[in-house]
Amino acid sequence: MCIKGSFYRGGWCPYCNIHLSEIQEVESEILKLGYQIVAISPDSYKNLDISGEKNKLNYSLYSDGEEKLSKVIGIAFKAPEKYDCMLYDSSGGINEVFLPVPSVFVIGTDGEILFEYINPDYKTRLSADFLVTVLKNLKRPIENN
Repeated sequence: MCIKGSFYRGGWCPYCNIHLSEIQEVESEILKLGYQIVAISPDSYKNLDISGEKNKLNYSLYSDGEEKLSKVIGIAFKAPEKYDCMLYDSSGGINEVFLPVPSVFVIGTDGEILFEYINPDYKTRLSADFLVTVLKNLKRPIENN
């Protein structure tokens, strides 16, 4: 099984919520292709539960409150000061300065990144339809072996 992982800014971000819901709409198709869906944000576990319920998500949400994973991957950045209090509150008091650049990664079972979409414009997201097309095309070479 391969993983389709998304990094999002948090449940407080309307663009993130739209994207999470859009991915939910194609979840069954993604699962049929053999992929698992995970989404990661700096939100606390409590806030992840709220986002999952609000957006009626069936897939898993994970917390990277200290932005350790985002930093290792290279997608964490120092947020403008206006986000400090909100980040502190939404992360349960462990993050007040970092946000991930909204990103989508498709990772193979061997850990290799098969596809990535990283866009610093938080308003522009990878469409669910395009993601499904990418996943179908990634699957073809595996099926032909």
